[in-house]
Amino acid sequence: MTTTESQIEQDFIEKLEGLKYTYRPDIRDRAALERNFREKFEELNRVHLTDSEFHRLLDTIVTPDVFTAAKHLREKNSFERDDGTPLYYTLVNIKDWCKNSFEVVNQLRISTDYSHHRYDVLLLINGVPVVQIELKTLGLSPRRAMQQIVDYKNDPGNGYGKTLLCFLQLFIVSNRSDTWYFANNNTRHFSFNADERFLPLYQYASEDNKKITHLDDFADAFLAKCTLGQMISRYMVLVASEQKLLMMRPYQIYAVQAIVECIHRKSGNGYIWHTTGSGKTLTSFKASTLLKDNPDIDKCLFVVDRKDLDRQTREEFNKFQENCVEENTHTETLVRRLLSDDYADKVIVTTIQKLGLALDETNKRNYKARLEPLRNRRMVFIFDECHRSQFGENHKAIKEFFPNAQLFGFTGTPIFEQNASYQQIEGQQASYKTTADIFQQQLHAYTITHAIEDRNVLRFHVDYYKPEGKNKPKPGEALAKRAIVEAILAKHDAATNGRKFNALLATASIPDAIEYHALFKTVQAEKRASDPGFKPLNIACVFSPPAEGNQDVRQIQEDLPQERADNEQEPDKKKEALKAIIADYNAQYGTNHDLSNFDLYYQDIQKRIKDQQWPNADLPHAQKIDITLVVDMLLTGFDSKYLNTLYVDKNLKYHGLIQAFSRTNRVLNDTKPYGNILDFRQQNDAVDAAIGLFSGEATRPPKEIWLVDKAPVVIEKLQTAVQKLGDFMHSQGLANKPEAVPNLKGDTARAQFINLFKEVQRLKTQLDQYTDLTDENKQTIEQVLPGETLQGFKGVYLETAQRLKDQQEKSGEHPPAEVQQLDFEFVLFASAVIDYDYIMALIARYSQQTPDKQKMNRAQLIGLIQSDAKFIDERDDIAEYIDTLQAGKALDEKAIKAGYERFKAEKHARQLAAIAEKHRLDSAALQSFVETILRRLVFDGDALSDLFAAAELGWKARTQKELALMEDLIPLLKKLAGGREISGLGAYEQ
Repeated sequence: MTTTESQIEQDFIEKLEGLKYTYRPDIRDRAALERNFREKFEELNRVHLTDSEFHRLLDTIVTPDVFTAAKHLREKNSFERDDGTPLYYTLVNIKDWCKNSFEVVNQLRISTDYSHHRYDVLLLINGVPVVQIELKTLGLSPRRAMQQIVDYKNDPGNGYGKTLLCFLQLFIVSNRSDTWYFANNNTRHFSFNADERFLPLYQYASEDNKKITHLDDFADAFLAKCTLGQMISRYMVLVASEQKLLMMRPYQIYAVQAIVECIHRKSGNGYIWHTTGSGKTLTSFKASTLLKDNPDIDKCLFVVDRKDLDRQTREEFNKFQENCVEENTHTETLVRRLLSDDYADKVIVTTIQKLGLALDETNKRNYKARLEPLRNRRMVFIFDECHRSQFGENHKAIKEFFPNAQLFGFTGTPIFEQNASYQQIEGQQASYKTTADIFQQQLHAYTITHAIEDRNVLRFHVDYYKPEGKNKPKPGEALAKRAIVEAILAKHDAATNGRKFNALLATASIPDAIEYHALFKTVQAEKRASDPGFKPLNIACVFSPPAEGNQDVRQIQEDLPQERADNEQEPDKKKEALKAIIADYNAQYGTNHDLSNFDLYYQDIQKRIKDQQWPNADLPHAQKIDITLVVDMLLTGFDSKYLNTLYVDKNLKYHGLIQAFSRTNRVLNDTKPYGNILDFRQQNDAVDAAIGLFSGEATRPPKEIWLVDKAPVVIEKLQTAVQKLGDFMHSQGLANKPEAVPNLKGDTARAQFINLFKEVQRLKTQLDQYTDLTDENKQTIEQVLPGETLQGFKGVYLETAQRLKDQQEKSGEHPPAEVQQLDFEFVLFASAVIDYDYIMALIARYSQQTPDKQKMNRAQLIGLIQSDAKFIDERDDIAEYIDTLQAGKALDEKAIKAGYERFKAEKHARQLAAIAEKHRLDSAALQSFVETILRRLVFDGDALSDLFAAAELGWKARTQKELALMEDLIPLLKKLAGGREISGLGAYEQ
C-alpha cells in the first residue's frame, strides 16, 4: 500500500520531535509566523518593540534579494527605534548556533497578492524559516519537486520575496527513500531546466562516502539541531562576486573538519585526496577561513605553484569573500605580511617559489634573518596540488625553519611508490618519496571512483585506435601523423556531438605540435578543394616559448617538463614557429596577440574552450575552437564543461594519464554522457594500471565504474528499450510507429510514451558519440531503429511533450501524477548541427530544386524541423512558410531569411487583429500594448485596464473582459518573447 503524502509528513514531524525540535501546529499562516518571530527576536535581543517598530523592522529585513537576506541572517545589524536611538541586533544567536530555538511547522499557507502556496514542512531557527522540505510519495520524482519549488519562486507575488520566507537557506526534497537538498538563490543562480543549466544538487553521505538518502537517516545525520546550525553557519559559502549561496558537499565538509581537528589536537601533518574536479579550492578556502578565527594559529599560508595558479587561486578566494586575500606579487611583500600582526594578514596565498626565496639564506635581501622571530610560532601551510610542488628542497626548508608548523596537502592524484619519481638518497640507498612520506597521514579521501558514482564527474569512453592493415602497432608506438589527422577529421563530429563540444590533442613534444598544426592546415585545404561541402575544424595550438631569462615563463615551465626540455633545443626555431601559430590564430579570430604577451594568448585560448556556448546563435562557430593542440599545457588543472574529447598521441602513465583524461569529464547534461578518449598509442596497460592505482576503495571492479560499456552492450540496451516501447504501443492496440502515437488514449499513456522514448533517445545519444563503432555495429543500430523512424518518433515526442508540459504549467489544471512528474529533457532532442542558419540554408536549397531533381522533398524537410527541440515554438510557422514557396523558384539564403521574418510578422499581425476584433478592441492600441510589453519584457496591468477604458465598464465586468483577452493573448506573447521571461505575466496564467 502506498503511503500518502500526509502520512509521510506526519511521520517526519514525529522524527524531528525525536530530535528535540518543538512542533508548532499553531503556526499555519503569516500572522502566526510573524508573531512567533517577534517573540523570539525580543527574547534574543532583550528588547521590547512597539508595534510600529516591529512593522518597520519587518520592512527593513524582508527583501526579495536572497543574498542580502543570507548576509543579514549571519551578521550583527542595527535598526533605528522610535526614539531615534540605534538597536544593535541579530536574528539568531550567531556566536553559538546550537543555542537557538529549533521549531518545525507544517502546512503553512501564505497568501500574497497573486499566490496561495502551501508549504509542506518548514524548519525555524529562532522563529526565522531557514529550511523548506517538500515531501512527495514514492512514485513522484524528486526532480519534479525541485522544478515545482523553482516554479513557485518564479510566481509573481510569491511568499519568498515578500515575507520572512526570504530567509530560507536550504530546500530539501524527499520521497522518503530518496532525499536531495540544494541552496536557495536569486533567480539567475536558481534555474532548473533540462537544457544547459542545473541547480547544484546534493545528496548527503557519511565520512566514507556512503550515501544517506532515506529521509529518517538523513534527518539523523543532517537535521540534528547543532548539525543543521553548523551546516548553515559554517558550511554554506556566500560568494560575494556572484551574489550567490554555495553549499559545501559532504566530502568537503569532512576534509575541513579533519584539518581543523588535526590542528586542534596538534597531531602532525596530513593530506586530503580529493579527485580532480571535486572543488578543492572551496575546501581549502573554508579550512583557511576557519583557521583565521583560531587564536592558537599565528599564520595560515595557502601555497600554490606557478604564477597562473597564484592569480587563479587568489581570484577564487576573493570570489568567496571580497578582498580576503591580497595580491602578493613580490617576495618582499610576502615577508612583510608574514611579519605583520594585522588580522588581514593572517591568511596569505603565495607560491612555493616565493616561499623558497624567503627561506634562502644566500639571498642578498636577508629575508631569512628577518623572519627569525617567526621560527617557533604556530604556522599552518596548506599546499594545493601537493603532488606537483612538494618533492624538493623547498619543502625541506619549510620544515627546518618552522619546526612547529603543521603541513596539509590537497591532491587529486597522490604519489604512491608505483608512480614516484623523486629520489631521496640516503647513504648508498635510494628511495622514492611518496605523498604519505611527506604528509604522514591521509585525512580524507574522495576518489574519482566516488565522484563518478555520485555523478560529480563523468565516466570515460576509451577508444584504442587501430589502423587498418596487418602490422598492428605496439603499445606506445607512434603512428604516422597524417593517418592520425585523417582519423581525427573522420571521427571528430561523432566524438563531439556534432561539434557541440571541443577537444584537445595531446602531442609528445613541441616539434610534434608544430608539425600537427601544419598538417591540419594542409589536409583540410586538400579536403576543401576536393569537396566544397567540407567544413574545416578550427585548430589552435599552445605551448610555452623559450624562457630566455623571462621569470614568468620560467615559472610556468616548472610544471611543464617536456616543454622546458624541448625549448632548450633550437629555441629560435621554436620561437619562430610559435609566432607563426599566433599569427594564424589572430587571422582566424580577429585578435592581436604576440609572443611578448604570451600569457594573454594562453588566457584567450582557455576562454574560448570554456565559452563554447551552444547553440551557434549565441556564439558563431567561427569564434570557437574545435581542437587545441598541446604538449604539457592544459593537461592539468584546467576545467571546461564544453571540452569532452582528448586525442592522445603521447605516452602517458599514472597521475599524468589521470590528470589528462580528467580534462574531459566535467558534467553538463545528458548530451554529454561521458569523457571521450581516442588513444593513438595502444596504451591499454597504462590505462588499466592508472585506474587500479587511483581507484581507492571500490565496491566492484574499478574499470566497471570508470569506463562506459562497450558499444555492443549499449546496442543491446537500445534493442531492449525499443522492444519495451514496442510492447507498450502494442498493449495500447497500436503499431510501434511514429504515426500511431497521436492515437494514444489519455494522458497517462502519453506520459508512459514520453518516458519510454526518452530512454531510447538517451541510449542513441550515447552511441552517436562512440568513435569505435564498426560497420556491423552501425548496421545493427539502423536495423533496430532506422533513421527515418527515429526522426518521426522525435517529432511526435516533441509534440506530445509540449502538450503535457502546457498542462504541467497551468495552475488551474490537475493532471495525473504521471504527468506532474514528467521531466522532458528537451536538450536530448536538439541537434548541435541543425540550427536556424542550417534550416534556412536547407529551405533555400529546397526552393532551388526542380521537381525532377529533388534531393529533399517538403515532407522530409518539415520532418527534420519537427524532430528538433530548438524549433518547438516555431515548427508550425516554418512548415507554413515552406508551403508558400514554390520548388524551382530559386531564392538564396538571405532572401529566404527575409521572407520568413516577413511571413512571421504578417502572420502575427493577423493573429493580433483577430484577437482585437474578437474582444472589440482597437487593433492599433492592442498592437502598441503588445510592442511595449515585448520591448520592456514587463507586463503592465494598468495599461491592460486602459485598453478597456472607452467601454466604461464596472470593475467586475472589466476584470472578466481582461481575463478573457489574456487567455487568447498569453500564448502569442510567449511565442513573440522567444523564450525570454515577461515579468508579471504569470499572474494571468490559469
